[in-house]
Amino acid sequence: MENTFEYKPLKIGDLTARIPIIQGGMGIGISLGNLAGTVAKEGGVGIISAAQIGYQEEDFDKDPLKANLRAIKTEYDIARTIAPEGVIGFNIMVAMRHYEKYVDAAIKAGADLIISGAGLPMDLPKIAGEREVKLAPIVSSEKSARVILRYWDKKYKRMPDLVVIEGPKAGGHLGFSVEEIEDFCNDCGKAATDRYANEVKKIMETVKSYSEKYDCNIPLVLAGGIDDREAVQNAFSLGVDGVQVATRFVTTKECDADIRYKESYIHAKKEDIVIVKSPVGMPGRAILNKFQKKVRSGEKIPHTPCHGCLHKCNPAEIPYCITDALIHAAKGEVDDALLFCGANAYKATRIETVKEVMEELFS
Repeated sequence: MENTFEYKPLKIGDLTARIPIIQGGMGIGISLGNLAGTVAKEGGVGIISAAQIGYQEEDFDKDPLKANLRAIKTEYDIARTIAPEGVIGFNIMVAMRHYEKYVDAAIKAGADLIISGAGLPMDLPKIAGEREVKLAPIVSSEKSARVILRYWDKKYKRMPDLVVIEGPKAGGHLGFSVEEIEDFCNDCGKAATDRYANEVKKIMETVKSYSEKYDCNIPLVLAGGIDDREAVQNAFSLGVDGVQVATRFVTTKECDADIRYKESYIHAKKEDIVIVKSPVGMPGRAILNKFQKKVRSGEKIPHTPCHGCLHKCNPAEIPYCITDALIHAAKGEVDDALLFCGANAYKATRIETVKEVMEELFS
């Protein structure tokens, strides 16, 4: 498909990314300092996932919070060393326990940007205060965008610096019900695409109304299933300012995950990409592997002592521990892992470099 678009840099307040792409945050341990730093060096926005970021620290089992807070600084410094002038941020889930402490640690480390989803980041402006950091909620619907913007307007008299619109083809935890995912994705054809495109336009109108009220620019970035140049062009044709891409960066040399995790994408077939239910009841998208087949059969997977990751998790009731399963993934222990992925993960055929991915998407 011939490129008919002239892409403009992504401007987030006084920050500028030469290429209008944000690398999506992927935890546990998939997007850390090396991947985020490389994306930022190549002109995009590199994002480190704060989810159990300290899993490699010696004291992680004894004091996961302390290990995670320390690792936030460590991984940011790695990214900043790679990209001294690049735009580097963190993805921090609202559903995480100690959410406020993680946001505070990321800002103190030097983060340019905090992207926050997996719940509504209603009080993110309060945590950030007057400090120099850009704030970006993730929304999946016009309703969630309206709720956040109205609350920030009334309580904090401020607007987001960026809004990420994450669609139903994204990987990991999804901001949709299973029924909505089926409605938007089942046929994966033009009708389903058009249905979500209409929702995107509604979100854009809501954001526009508040940007006019505050006389400011709130850039919009579209995420979910954006894996090739045509998908990038389709996103920009809707009028967004940038795209967020995650799955394509997993199968890069610079991705922080084990090579066996990357190869699980390359070996996956289309029918292997399934909707799963996380231990806390949220739907997500992952690769159907030996681990997931055990879970689907009703088997309860033994787990380590609680590492305090998510608010709604009761260790006595869960079928498996999501922290354990995602750490297995990052370490390449794929038969015992929850292999989160986007809808198009099966399209991966080889290990690339970050530079190659970005050039292909935007050349």
